[in-house]
Amino acid sequence: MVQQHPLDQLTVNEVNIARAIVKSARHPHPIVVRNIVLEEPAKKQLLPYLDAENKGASLKELGKLKPPRLARCIYDVVIPGRETETFFYDSVVDLDQRVEIDKNIVKGFHAPLSAEEIEVFPSLVTSSSMFQDAVKDLNLPPNTTVVIDPWMYGGCSENEPRLMQGLIYARDPGSNNPDSNHYAFPLPIIPVVDMKTRQVVRIDKLATGGAEDGLKEGTGPKCALEHCKPSEYIPELVEGGLRNDLKPLNVIQPKGPSFVVIGSQIKWQKWSFRVGFNPREGATIHDVRFEGRSIFYRLSFSEMSVPYGDPRAPFHRKQAFDFGDGGAGRAANNLQLGCDCLGLIKYFDAVMTDTNGKGAVYPNVICLHEQDNGIGWKHTNYRTGRAVVTRNRQLVVQFIITLANYEYIFAYIFDQAGGLTLETRASGIVSTVPIDPGKTSPYGDVVSPGVLAQNHQHLFCVRIDPAIDGQNNTVIQEESHPIPWTPEENPYGHGYRTHQTPFEKSGFADAAPQFNRIFKIVNRNKTNPISGRPVAYKFTPSSSQLQLAHPGSLMARRSTYASHHVWVTKYRDGELYASGRWTNQSAREVGGVADMAARNDDVDNEDVVVWHSFGLTHNPRTEDFPVMPVEIHQVSFKPSDFFTRNPAIDVPSQKNLSSALYEDTTAPVNKLSPSSTFDVGCCKYPNSQTSNDLVVMLAAGANGTKPVSTGAGL
Repeated sequence: MVQQHPLDQLTVNEVNIARAIVKSARHPHPIVVRNIVLEEPAKKQLLPYLDAENKGASLKELGKLKPPRLARCIYDVVIPGRETETFFYDSVVDLDQRVEIDKNIVKGFHAPLSAEEIEVFPSLVTSSSMFQDAVKDLNLPPNTTVVIDPWMYGGCSENEPRLMQGLIYARDPGSNNPDSNHYAFPLPIIPVVDMKTRQVVRIDKLATGGAEDGLKEGTGPKCALEHCKPSEYIPELVEGGLRNDLKPLNVIQPKGPSFVVIGSQIKWQKWSFRVGFNPREGATIHDVRFEGRSIFYRLSFSEMSVPYGDPRAPFHRKQAFDFGDGGAGRAANNLQLGCDCLGLIKYFDAVMTDTNGKGAVYPNVICLHEQDNGIGWKHTNYRTGRAVVTRNRQLVVQFIITLANYEYIFAYIFDQAGGLTLETRASGIVSTVPIDPGKTSPYGDVVSPGVLAQNHQHLFCVRIDPAIDGQNNTVIQEESHPIPWTPEENPYGHGYRTHQTPFEKSGFADAAPQFNRIFKIVNRNKTNPISGRPVAYKFTPSSSQLQLAHPGSLMARRSTYASHHVWVTKYRDGELYASGRWTNQSAREVGGVADMAARNDDVDNEDVVVWHSFGLTHNPRTEDFPVMPVEIHQVSFKPSDFFTRNPAIDVPSQKNLSSALYEDTTAPVNKLSPSSTFDVGCCKYPNSQTSNDLVVMLAAGANGTKPVSTGAGL
């Protein structure tokens, strides 16, 4: 049995113990649990444990260093007779001592959406006579099924009640297939529900006009769906059927994977790290080391805001904080149910609270697998013709979330050269609203008859807690500039040099590709023996567009983190979220990265945190419907004077890979004679070749053999 690690998720039993502790502490008042998660140990407590563990300390020695096991509980207290009031608690309990050690009644904020609220919302709406009357006015075909997407209510004043809104669609009346794409049949109403009273408080009617109608409400057709038509993605309903010329592409690993999993710890090549999971951030990465040297203490996808750019009311409320409002982890897919990962896969489960606030296992929310990503490095000695080439094998930790219409794929990708990439992919179905027949709109694109996909942004932020050979690091902004053209410094006018500016105080910076602006996280206390420079990891910030909302607008005030590409703050326990701890219905960002940076802390040779905000400005196109092809964004961290040579120089060239010459059956093929070649790595060269003869030939399967089949096809 693997001993429980301080970074391991809470078990089902621990969740239930924590629930019982806070329930007893609030007795006799009932509680409604929203989340119970591991409260990660304070860094000063955890670091000695991690260092001892990596030095091979015994279980007995580790037991003396083990931090207390804590759980954070977010819940409501229900007081009879005052059910419509909000008593929102945030408590920390010690699971070892079985006692509550901290509690806070949260005021001025709304709690994140619970699984129960999201589940019950559609029935609250459909049972409302106000909503039923609004649907009757739309003159829908008989027996039409109405479909409701629960949505967070995007921002308000502090005095507004706890609200949710719903985007309303209809299932294709022609097929009534439960899997049909209802986003092709949007309806022009949005119900708003008070989640304390559980009553629909109003029905917002949508503007459905075109460019010529401006912000005014469109008249719309008398029958809301008469101009809509199906646009399907499930295989059996795709118009024209599926292509039939695709042959299997297989991936197998006949000798097994190259990674080893021990509990939550993963060892692969020269890497070691731990995987965590929580309802808000999804998969997290901890204690990242390469050849035993520390690189990162913690990595996470911290936030994602999705503001919509349609200025017509009520779309000013259409802004989702998909991590803070409801939780990315809560929306995580069971990855075993689809072809989300290929090859030999290790799945990890999550433990979260169910709709009753009890601990439950959510299976297969993380997948771990290896993948080939082309050439890792290559060089050909042009004098002898000998090539040495390696493949770029990567280890991928991936989780996928479904948020009603959208899918997001998040991955941490480790490579053999000491690099780490954080990747986001957006897919799924664009959020749609109705538009009158024959109209166009400056606020989006008509992707199907009567269907407007609105312009919007996806504003991400990743949190990087570095430990570059130690906890005290400095962030340096480095740029490349031409040397002034003078006889003394640059007589021929072509020279350039780098300029380095360290962050001395907490603050922010932006991408500047015109200067090749990069950021290095350096350890001033460790020097590379070859270059003489401090050891470091570097990254190039994305030059993507940041938030477009006016700085004074509600949307922008709620997501200040998205106003700059890079933030550098001083570490404090518990400061994990770029947008602050509480975002649901927020009026502004409180306790987020902008507030952290505003402290003006010393950050030179200190325990620092780096935050990188980047965005996808998504102005939809017809090709994004009915399901959009993935939009990929990557941020890569690479060693910079951290090693004394290419750390992947010892990766072997692989023989007998699954490659072969394509044989065109319509034309004669000139085949190589096996007797006239010899193997070098995965390539063949003529054995008569000399240093003066350069012969270029196609790589073939080893000794002219057929390609090796390598895995399960889709």
